[in-house]
Amino acid sequence: MARLIHVAAAVIRDRSGRILIARRPDDKHQGGLWEFPGGKVEAGEPVADALARELKEELGIQVTSARPLIRIPHHYPDKSVLLDVWEVDDFKGEAHGAEGQPVCWVMPDVLDDYAFPAANTPILAAARLPERLLITGATASCGEYEERLLAALAQGIDWVMLRAKNLNDEQYAHLYHQLQVICTPRNVRLGVNTSVKQANSLEAEHLHLTSARLLALTDRTEFKGRWLSASCHSLEQMEWAQAKGVDFITLSPVLATSTHPETPALGWAAFAERVAECTLPVYALGGLGEADLASARQYGAQGIAAISAWW
Repeated sequence: MARLIHVAAAVIRDRSGRILIARRPDDKHQGGLWEFPGGKVEAGEPVADALARELKEELGIQVTSARPLIRIPHHYPDKSVLLDVWEVDDFKGEAHGAEGQPVCWVMPDVLDDYAFPAANTPILAAARLPERLLITGATASCGEYEERLLAALAQGIDWVMLRAKNLNDEQYAHLYHQLQVICTPRNVRLGVNTSVKQANSLEAEHLHLTSARLLALTDRTEFKGRWLSASCHSLEQMEWAQAKGVDFITLSPVLATSTHPETPALGWAAFAERVAECTLPVYALGGLGEADLASARQYGAQGIAAISAWW
């Protein structure tokens, strides 16, 4: 049986929203790269305790509030590594490189400017993704899209996926630019659910692929924007998304939905099993609302994606 190496890491935020990163010593494996602080979990040790111990030793801080963010499994012939990442949003003390390592506080949007080990890529995504992902529903007019979008933003939504299956490419492009006028000055990300070709034409920052478009994707570089996500409904699709370098996925349906009553719901237990073997941030989708957010996080989700909850 392959041995398990359990590692705890932390995305530490200060009150201004900055994230703490540390630089690996030059003489160590992947030296000179930046990383999220943490260390190995001892046998039988609770992860929260291990994280608190490591952060006290490395940074001189006492963790007072933390929660799971993402678990990333890696399997090798002779061992398995589980990277257990927590989000620390409150602590006592002044963080510093207690072991001599350089540390710095950076805003989430500039994390891409720093070189990290490849294994940290999903953490970089999870650290920047929100808990709530709004998917737009159908409306009678473009004016109604604007009204509903503004109402959703008033509820705290800051990432929107424009899904408008009833529009042709020209109409979709017009609506996208119309909603960008609302989103851009408010620092709200507006993603698109369309073809790779149209997403590139729109110079969209985020493209969400249907499962069919995911399976047709040849390479991640086909999309020129920063964020690529995909809809998944099976383990095979999840594996394809990971292999193609997608940044995050939605997994559905978690609960029964009125729009697709013929589709069997996964349920939280099956959802958790699939997420446990996924190396990407996963949004729970299907029959969910604001009240389900805590459950989604408990079962390993980045958060929830929904239409009717906020639209």
